[in-house]
Amino acid sequence: MSPLASFHKKVVSSSFDSIRISPRVPTGSSSEIELSLLSEEERTSAGRDLQDGDTQFLADATKKTVMSSRDRKAMTLLIILYLIQGIPLGLALGSVPFILREHLSYSQLGVFALSNYPYSLKLLWSPIVDSTFLPSIGRRKSWIIPMQLIIGSLMLYIAANVGRLMENPADNIYELTFVFTSLVLFSATQGASGWALTLLSQENLSYASTCQTIGLNTGFFASFTVFLALNSEAFAERWGIPRLTLSTYLRLCSLLCFGVTFWLTFFEKEGKESLDESEMTVTSVYKTIWNICKLKHVQALIIMHFFAKIGFQANEAVTSLKMIEKGLGREDLAIVVLIDFPFQILGGWFAAKWSSGDKPLRPWIWAFWPRLAFAFVSTLIVYWFPTPPLSYGFFIYLIIHTVLQGLASTIQFVGISAFHTRISDPLIGGTYMTLLNTFTNLGGTWPKYFVLKGVDFFSEAYCEVKDANSDVLVRAAECVSDHGKEVCTDINGECITERDGYYYVSAICMTFGVLFLGFYIIPTARKLQALPVYKWRINPE
Repeated sequence: MSPLASFHKKVVSSSFDSIRISPRVPTGSSSEIELSLLSEEERTSAGRDLQDGDTQFLADATKKTVMSSRDRKAMTLLIILYLIQGIPLGLALGSVPFILREHLSYSQLGVFALSNYPYSLKLLWSPIVDSTFLPSIGRRKSWIIPMQLIIGSLMLYIAANVGRLMENPADNIYELTFVFTSLVLFSATQGASGWALTLLSQENLSYASTCQTIGLNTGFFASFTVFLALNSEAFAERWGIPRLTLSTYLRLCSLLCFGVTFWLTFFEKEGKESLDESEMTVTSVYKTIWNICKLKHVQALIIMHFFAKIGFQANEAVTSLKMIEKGLGREDLAIVVLIDFPFQILGGWFAAKWSSGDKPLRPWIWAFWPRLAFAFVSTLIVYWFPTPPLSYGFFIYLIIHTVLQGLASTIQFVGISAFHTRISDPLIGGTYMTLLNTFTNLGGTWPKYFVLKGVDFFSEAYCEVKDANSDVLVRAAECVSDHGKEVCTDINGECITERDGYYYVSAICMTFGVLFLGFYIIPTARKLQALPVYKWRINPE
């Protein structure tokens, strides 16, 4: 139900790239990012079934070594760069939709949800980012510096126009969607992942995934959990602190962005990478991607990923918004998500243990059932949501529900990541892993627009107007569309919901999820899991 769970599923990373052997083709420096809570030890555990060369490399990477001052400085820089990447995600995926919910219909929120797409489609242009650069500036800095300047400038633009954009967001929904899509797009293109290859020494290269986890999660939580709480008038009044506005927060983030960019430009030198011009080309990467997609087993896996998350999409996309609508405070939601965070770390550790061995998809399959069950329970929670103020007992129950639901999500992520690590061809570096993670991401991204649209489509509401001269109530027009709501407001009416489309969409999603799980996912996953590793190679021997 929480955006944290959605965040773990939607924004998938191939940070495994940082602990794989040197590729023959570009690794995709802007590899898809899942903010999993996995340490490098867990990633090593998940990769035990790799080929002998990979396994030895993983073992060498995790040996205890003395951390040099150069590596400590590099890790600090990487964490800051990832933090800057995480800030737009926290805004677009977390806090802004909750702020807009008070002013927009679910259909309009579906339009804004399109701003999440760049992270799911990043593979389409990541080979260009990895292969095109100015040697005088550096392979990674050629993209990081301009992208961060653009990100900072976009934040300043939004901050300067936040009053106009947010005062009447229904009239500016397309501009809002465009600016936040651009913000996420440039953040996705930043390319900090690949720089770890030269920033960190070879023996400490595995710490790149740790930097990614810390930085991206910190940026996301700062923009979602922390900001949502500090932006709440009730929270500020309760603790006697000034309210943090979106405009002020964006200006602070832009200053951070410009400051880091200034440091990179004048004080940070980029190490050289050995490049094979005959192989490190955009064409070769796209050709490799196409060859992978032509494998029948990969096609079956892609179909499975594309529809696997529909079962709990109504829960992921709408439930939290419905709870806010029914009286759950934004600051209370932020607290629930914050408490959920450490439990995901523990869940990731246990799931990594479970996923090791010859059946890494086993936890992924089993976790489907509790996730579908939690989606059903979430629907019931919304239906029987108590009238505020909420009791401590209900709030504690909400926390427990969120934590357990997040654990199921984490188990699935670790299981599928372990499987992707096992089957990815080490000879083509992170391209294989990034491709698979892209389709995993897309499976959780594309349904969101249709789910939010469906809530309004199946809803029935009317405008109730009380005659000033009598107690007669008059039904006037519909009250689902934005136009209908505006008309109702103009005639001093009140929108009365007769049928809430959320329950219909939730039922459709869960029914599809159960059927697709039983008739396709389980038999297909078991077959794919039983295949020998060489079957997943482009040129099996």
